[in-house]
Amino acid sequence: MSVSASMPVPAAGRFIAAVHHFALRVYFEDTDLSGMVYHANYLRYMERARSDMLRAAGIDQRAAQEDGTGVYAVTDLKIAYKRPARLDDDLLVESRVTAIRPVACTIHQRVRRGDEILTDGEVCVAFLTRQGRPTRQPKPWIDIFSCLMRGEDINP
Repeated sequence: MSVSASMPVPAAGRFIAAVHHFALRVYFEDTDLSGMVYHANYLRYMERARSDMLRAAGIDQRAAQEDGTGVYAVTDLKIAYKRPARLDDDLLVESRVTAIRPVACTIHQRVRRGDEILTDGEVCVAFLTRQGRPTRQPKPWIDIFSCLMRGEDINP
């Protein structure tokens, strides 16, 4: 089945000065009984933004998984909750690479509502084999992350 040119496409973020911006909206399913976003959903927002950041940078995680090259797994996570988001809020997740090592990278992420920082987090991901052992990230990926850390434009 082919997709018609008139069909909507999923939302996608973009890089602005080497920082990835990913917009989203809070839906009813994201909230708890208080009407605020349930704390674990901020992690989902950050995960979506990281996946979109890699895609926008030209990194094909699915191909790497399917051909056995490796997969990323979260190894460390720090998050500070500063203000709550509520139903129908428009949010922006900003993601930027802050550290690169042969088998891992660190990404700083913020969830914002306008000028307000709602959450501030740092995620470390390691590149793993199918057996769950750390392995070197593909060199082209490290090059992309290095460009982003230096604030350079990337051209996937």
